[in-house]
Amino acid sequence: MGGLGAPEIILIIIAILLLFGGKKIPELMRGLGKGVKEFKDAQNSDGSASSSEEKKA
Repeated sequence: MGGLGAPEIILIIIAILLLFGGKKIPELMRGLGKGVKEFKDAQNSDGSASSSEEKKA
């Protein structure tokens, strides 16, 4: 019971290509990238807001 090997990853990629098609995948990745960027920005703004509150106290 090991992790994912190269054949399994290739099979997953082929399945994704068959499900979504070649034209839809860049749009999905772009949306995923925007979501990750927004998440990181929210984390950074929350962290800086709490640290600035600590400095005021």
